[in-house]
Amino acid sequence: MSPTRPAASGGVAAVLLAAGGGSRFGGGGHKLLAPLDGRPLVAWALRSAVAAALDAVVVVTGAVPLDELVADVAGDRAVVVRNDLWRDGQAGSLQAGIAWCATRGMDAAVVGLGDQPLVGAAAWRAVADAAWAPVVTATFGGRRRPPVRLARAVWPLLPREGDDGARVLMKQRPDLVGEVTCSGDPVDVDTRDDLDRAKGDPAGEH
Repeated sequence: MSPTRPAASGGVAAVLLAAGGGSRFGGGGHKLLAPLDGRPLVAWALRSAVAAALDAVVVVTGAVPLDELVADVAGDRAVVVRNDLWRDGQAGSLQAGIAWCATRGMDAAVVGLGDQPLVGAAAWRAVADAAWAPVVTATFGGRRRPPVRLARAVWPLLPREGDDGARVLMKQRPDLVGEVTCSGDPVDVDTRDDLDRAKGDPAGEH
């Protein structure tokens, strides 16, 4: 993996949302820790976020502790922010990540999901580099999916409650939104069937 540059005033941070309860996954442990091709599910998304070599990487956790996993995968190239109100929905986790970015003086945040193991570093990087619109979303096969780049100017417009994140802003203000075509597969692993479908993806994609 490419090293992440030290955080400083300005720059673009990767924000990986990994706080939800994963209730649709069923019994047998949290989905983010479920094994996928030899690694915990969330490790794939984290590896991609780190390999994109943005200015910082922050992982927002909640339902399950991930500090040890993050340290094992990313060393000191990622930090963990805990959202104790994760049960209230994704908006709170997004706000927690954005608050971290704001205190570090970041210019933008690229927000992705911990349960998207097949979105590679190239997608994170392409979205991060697309600074020509206040909100820029990746598209995969014509479908808008995370990661999404959020410029500092739009952070006050993001929802503060509920189970939707940047999607709310994109619906309300389509005039602010641009798109970047990306490679990879944006599948969310919500169920065990989703996990089975994700198995066998070439490691080189990450």
